[in-house]
Amino acid sequence: MEGRSLRVYNTDRTFFSKITNTITKLLIPTKVGINGVLISIKRNSLLKAYENFTLSSNLEEEKKEALSKKYEDVYTLYLDAIDKNIVDSVYKKVKNNTATEFEKDALSRYYLIVHLKEDDYTEYKYRKQKYLLELDYQTVLNSEKEKLIEKYKKFYCYKMENIYKGILKYYSIKLADNLTLVAKDEIYNKIFATLEEYIVNILPLKFKNNSTELYKEIVGEYEGFERYTVGKLDQNEIIEKNMILLGISRRLFTHSLPLMVAEQCYIKLLKDVRSLIVDTRIIKKQEKAYSLLIKLIEEYNMKLLSTKVYWDKPKLRQEYRKFWDEYKRLEDLKDENEEKYLREKEILFITNDLKQVLKNENKYFKIIKFYKNKLVELGVMKKLKNSCTSYTGTYVKQRVH
Repeated sequence: MEGRSLRVYNTDRTFFSKITNTITKLLIPTKVGINGVLISIKRNSLLKAYENFTLSSNLEEEKKEALSKKYEDVYTLYLDAIDKNIVDSVYKKVKNNTATEFEKDALSRYYLIVHLKEDDYTEYKYRKQKYLLELDYQTVLNSEKEKLIEKYKKFYCYKMENIYKGILKYYSIKLADNLTLVAKDEIYNKIFATLEEYIVNILPLKFKNNSTELYKEIVGEYEGFERYTVGKLDQNEIIEKNMILLGISRRLFTHSLPLMVAEQCYIKLLKDVRSLIVDTRIIKKQEKAYSLLIKLIEEYNMKLLSTKVYWDKPKLRQEYRKFWDEYKRLEDLKDENEEKYLREKEILFITNDLKQVLKNENKYFKIIKFYKNKLVELGVMKKLKNSCTSYTGTYVKQRVH
């Protein structure tokens, strides 16, 4: 009987497999093209709806609501079209190894955001919108169609600002939850990262399209921030960058990042810089951190506490008023004798912060020691030797009547 054997073929090398792969590769660009056309149609409808929506302020309430609803509906369909393009086209291009580096990166970022859905749906909702808009914004820029770019930028700035405000507001609400210290630190870091994203990606566009006094005032702070966008930053520079971000946020996100939350962020930075001072053994780095502390205390008092209306305790308000009066008195000294002004200001800031950390002496004993040594250097305190002299003789124990 003739023997039979089973032949195993490499499916990647068979004729049918090859032709299937070829057809798939041919069809993918077609599908990308179809999806691209659909996105373009939805985008044009969106821009028209947005334009009508922005012009609806003077219309009757009923018409205004109708235009607003239409805009929101068209916006949803537009996002769905971009989302479908990623799932249908980009995914298949990556799978078939025909995707560009941009498309590969886009897909990996997409899945990172989708991963949020199970753990935190609200954050996922905002982050996904932001991601899809960023993706199509790049497509619009690459089109090099000036009119389209100009129209889209107006919508993009408006919508992205609302999304960033929503994200920051959500983080602010989360901070009120009963979180662990690690979880709170994570939220703080997310707040700083979100502020940085906005200032890097959206604020420059707002500068170009908006010439109001608010944006003119921010320009100086923005230029200060730009120094920290290049190169690797050390811990001192990261804290300083976050300080600038908070300062800008007090002008741009007053409602989305309430004063109470901004205060918590400032306190977090103060804790970080205090830790940096006591943990640094290199004198030069320690002095650099100390200089940052003085700057941060001033920012905290000027940009936040001076605007605070409601205080938990009247006593705290009175204490701050005394501090503020002294600070304003020193301002008069600035023009007369700058060296004396800086010295007196340093003493005021350190003395005031010393009072705060003394409330938890066990936790802050290292920085307390550092502050006291600084005040000794500044001639405000004296260092007494930890010793005593005893006299020889006979001591008699007597009962006191």
